[in-house]
Amino acid sequence: MKLFSLRAFLLALLCSISLSTLAGVDINSASAEQLAKNLNGVGPAKAAAIVAYRDTHGPFESVDQLAKVKGIGSGTVEKNRQLIELGTSDAADKKE
Repeated sequence: MKLFSLRAFLLALLCSISLSTLAGVDINSASAEQLAKNLNGVGPAKAAAIVAYRDTHGPFESVDQLAKVKGIGSGTVEKNRQLIELGTSDAADKKE
C-alpha cells in the first residue's frame, strides 16, 4: 500500500512539474523575476536587460526580436521559443 501511495505522489509531482514547464511567459508583460524564473539560460541580469529593452523600444513584435537584447543570442531564443508568448503590454496599450 505504501508503494502505491509513493508512486501516486511521484506521478502527481511529475505532472505538476511538467505542466509548469509548459506554461509560457509573455515577454511583453512579464517582470524580470518571472523571465528569469521561466526562461532557460536567462538569469536576473539578462531578464533585467529584456525588461529595459522593452521599456526603451516598446513591446516585442516577434520572438526573434528578443535576440536584439544584449546578452540574449539566437541560441537562447531557440531554447525558449516554445515558452515565449507575445501578448500586449500595458505600456503598449497606453501608447496607442
